[in-house]
Amino acid sequence: MSRDARWKALLELLVERGRLDVEEAAAELEVSSATIRRDFDQLAEQQMLVRTRGGAVVHGVSYELPLRYKTARHPSEKQRIAKAVADLVAPGEAVGLTGGTTTTEVARALAVRSDLASGPPALTVVTNALNIANELAVRPQFKIVVTGGVARPQSYELIGPLADGVLGQITVDVAVLGVVAFDAVHGAAAHDEAEAAINRLLCERAERVIVAADSSKLGRRAFARICGAGAVDTLVTDSGAGAEEVRRFEEAGLTVLTV
Repeated sequence: MSRDARWKALLELLVERGRLDVEEAAAELEVSSATIRRDFDQLAEQQMLVRTRGGAVVHGVSYELPLRYKTARHPSEKQRIAKAVADLVAPGEAVGLTGGTTTTEVARALAVRSDLASGPPALTVVTNALNIANELAVRPQFKIVVTGGVARPQSYELIGPLADGVLGQITVDVAVLGVVAFDAVHGAAAHDEAEAAINRLLCERAERVIVAADSSKLGRRAFARICGAGAVDTLVTDSGAGAEEVRRFEEAGLTVLTV
């Protein structure tokens, strides 16, 4: 097992359990205790966990895994959702992409569409996510606009008044939102209020809004509200979404696509 794969596994175990002992982790990952101690020390240096005597605990009460360690959660669902979202985008449109694992997959799905292989430009992509900008910047057929702002390490998103300033000067045809929670009554939400504020502004600058969310996000609430369900035109989710949940969104006026 590579170091990155081991770190990812350790962090996911830590989130699930809240605390890990060295010996316990070594047994689960089938590596030596010395290797786990070294991993814990290095992850603690990056402030991704808190080292304890004989183990580690999660870092703070609002602990979130950085984006690169969350990409393995529901991967097939996210990829199916992403392709369906990408198919809703027309050549030549201006597309706003928020940060997140699902929207990152949307960016990748757009990048491989054959009808977007050339153009003056084929798409204009506006994003506050550094990782999305990095992946798409190498594609000359896409015009990439990055909002500016202060980087949020957990999600690589740019937040704050500098990002507000750019978004206040533009409009987009479609905004694609990645969310941590989406409920027909309480709307779309994020964990962080500054992140939610940027996403809300992007919605306001869009002709239409798509929420890309796997079924585990539906019917949930989170701390920071992005927008009400009525501000969203389309929800793209996976086939794990319950019929009653889908019905509630449709009654709120959304088009729901399950893949």
